Amino acid sequence: MLPFPRRRAPAHPWSRQQILIGWRYWPALVALAIPLALSGCGDEKGETPHAETFVRTIIAEKTPYARTITLTGEISARTMSDLSFRVSGRIIERNADVGSQVKAGDVLARLDAEEQQADLASAEATVRSAESLVDQRQATLRRQQELLTKGFTTRSDFDAADAAYNSAVNSAEGARAALANTREALGYTLLKAEADGIIVERKAEIGQLTQAAQTVFRLAHNGQRDAIFRFYETPFINAGARVSDEMSIALVNDPKVTAIGKIREISPTVDPATGTVRVKVGLADTPEAMTLGSAVTGTGTLQQVEIIVLPWTALATEAGEPAVWVLDPKTNTVERRRIHIFLYEKGRILVSDGLEPGTIVVSEGTKLLRNGQTVTVLPEVTQ
Repeated sequence: MLPFPRRRAPAHPWSRQQILIGWRYWPALVALAIPLALSGCGDEKGETPHAETFVRTIIAEKTPYARTITLTGEISARTMSDLSFRVSGRIIERNADVGSQVKAGDVLARLDAEEQQADLASAEATVRSAESLVDQRQATLRRQQELLTKGFTTRSDFDAADAAYNSAVNSAEGARAALANTREALGYTLLKAEADGIIVERKAEIGQLTQAAQTVFRLAHNGQRDAIFRFYETPFINAGARVSDEMSIALVNDPKVTAIGKIREISPTVDPATGTVRVKVGLADTPEAMTLGSAVTGTGTLQQVEIIVLPWTALATEAGEPAVWVLDPKTNTVERRRIHIFLYEKGRILVSDGLEPGTIVVSEGTKLLRNGQTVTVLPEVTQ
């Protein structure tokens, strides 16, 4: 049987190269066809309108405001003194500690006085020797006086005896002065309280070697008291910003215990360690409960100023600076405006500059606003 002849597929009118080139243009053809297909299915109603932006507003009004500042400090003695020995030595006795009530003249500490006692004994011996020499030279002078009267001595011998006597007298006076200094040095081995008060600090122990003028105790004198405050720089520091120099002082643990104080000293420099300024407030009459070291609060009032009060929800920012959104009532469009904030308080901000009375400020709905945006103002909420 003869095999059937194989049929060849008819030749395609496009060449292989033309087919490959055609496939390259299919994505572009599809992209053009889809919009054309969708255009026929469009919504006859047109574009959807933008959603309205609702806000609430408040009218800016000037309000008088007198700010009060409350500080925390402690009670301190107005007069404090550092007590130290005037000579060097080893401490062998200490009679006071922190918190001790002392009287003027009380012996607080004692140095080993062996050296000073030896110097005292030597000075006393020198005085006795000088006084003995004075007696001897005085007797000689009297004898020469008698001999000169009878003509048994010369004038020069008499003058020599007189000069020797005067020299002995001067030497005796020098010895007595040295003795007084030695006794005073012996007294310097005793550290005494210079006034009535309380020991608030101790810096030496028994057996310790101390140098002259090295502080051993710190004494708070009895009498007038100060309230000491330390705080960062505020307008309260400037005298022109305060209503007066008077402050109300109250105990922290018992606010019913109060006193009136007056600012008597403001440090002209800032403490480099804490960055604070020290203020001393003098107390005229200090209650007994306000003991040294008691924690107190001091309240003062600044001069009255005119400010605009806004809720904190009105606050926005512009380039990192505080700002608010202002409404144009003619076009109902908003614009962002920078402000200067006088003070932040709980739930509100106090504006000192940047707004004029009568300006309409957006108080709620500020998060998604942009300059020139049209908004819809909601009515005020009645309480």
